[in-house]
Amino acid sequence: MCDDDIHPGLIVDPTVSRRGFGLLGLAAAGVAGAARAGVAVIETDVEITTPDGLADAALYYPEGKGPWPAVLIWPDVVSLRPAFREMGRRLAGEGYVVLVPNLYYRVRKAPVVDGSFNFANPEDRARLAPLRATVTPEGTDRDAVAYLAFLDGLKQTDTRKRAGVQGYCMGGPLSFRTAAAVSGRIGAVGSFHGGGLYTDQPTSPHLLLTKTTAEFLVAVADNDDRQDPTIKDRLKVAMDRAGRTSVIEVYPAGHGWCVRGSAVYDEVQAERAWAALLTMYRRALR
Repeated sequence: MCDDDIHPGLIVDPTVSRRGFGLLGLAAAGVAGAARAGVAVIETDVEITTPDGLADAALYYPEGKGPWPAVLIWPDVVSLRPAFREMGRRLAGEGYVVLVPNLYYRVRKAPVVDGSFNFANPEDRARLAPLRATVTPEGTDRDAVAYLAFLDGLKQTDTRKRAGVQGYCMGGPLSFRTAAAVSGRIGAVGSFHGGGLYTDQPTSPHLLLTKTTAEFLVAVADNDDRQDPTIKDRLKVAMDRAGRTSVIEVYPAGHGWCVRGSAVYDEVQAERAWAALLTMYRRALR
């Protein structure tokens, strides 16, 4: 799986409007996983007190009495922006209370990038390096505890049901860490084109699997898999040894395929991954 700082070909396009994203999502209504028709969603920006400061985030939940299971979405390296706001809104429309935090709240509020951003450009990637350095394993664990506590404090959240967590690119490893940091709450983990899930470092996410009690869905980009085809197999062995139910699948799509606005966005494969995620959530978040 690829280096979680590199997101080949991704371009953040500010011209992709919220309305445009929503229309494209509705166009896929015939595909499993499309948002439920007619479900109104409440959206609000929130601030959450963590041990390291005040985190800005976007919160979504269905209109109505509820309560609903909670889900935390870790965005990719460009952090909270319209593409992930729309993802949060869409998931809430499926019957979840959803939080999408800004990864870099310690140093900058979202959005952290102004204008277009090309990951193929080394100068653009260099702009994110100082921000990326503020996301540490220990800090992520503290954030995860704070975010789940925030969600569980909402009247909309059904704390009788387990919570989910999903991450994209660098958010994949953060999702693994969340499942270990609040293992009693997390029932399902989704990683989409996540990097660095299995490494030789002492902080490798796969080493945390024995501390988790969740089901895992790991969707791997085909170009990530080509870098080292053995990683998915080693990760599956680690899952099995930890007694974790898991699906690890290589998708015929490039790194970043799930995030709208990416130059490699693949709607067909993104919808397939979304459908798999919803299937897992409906099974595991109970």
